[in-house]
Amino acid sequence: MAPTILTEDAVLKEAAEFVRSLNKALIRTTDRTGFIVNRLLVPYILDAVRAYESGAGSIVDIDRAMMLGCGHPMGPLALLDLVGLDTTLRIAEVFFEEFREPRYAPPPLLKRMVLAGFHGRKTGKGFYDYGAGTPAPNDFLTRS
Repeated sequence: MAPTILTEDAVLKEAAEFVRSLNKALIRTTDRTGFIVNRLLVPYILDAVRAYESGAGSIVDIDRAMMLGCGHPMGPLALLDLVGLDTTLRIAEVFFEEFREPRYAPPPLLKRMVLAGFHGRKTGKGFYDYGAGTPAPNDFLTRS
């Protein structure tokens, strides 16, 4: 729940009761760009792109490391494909414009991929190629 400066207390109370009636957890945040999840998730995903871009590991190794090392259900590059590279790029640009922090600056590889039409699962190509059934990594940096 993210009340604005105009949200009345009665509305907040009613919204909280509704959430509880659905047996859902109520998360409170402020009305700020990205709320909680995206302010933490976007830099994580962008750092994964930077790690790949700098040669820290392959696409599969970066994803596998975060799944095994941190217990995430999917790696950051697979998640980026799911969210959409174009969508994430736009979010990063909005965040960078708002905060002017380097952690929100879109990596050059992400920009190039979006320009090339690699938007992730929705186009069938992103960090993985989804055209042949089982997703296969597109290890761009290992190509000659």
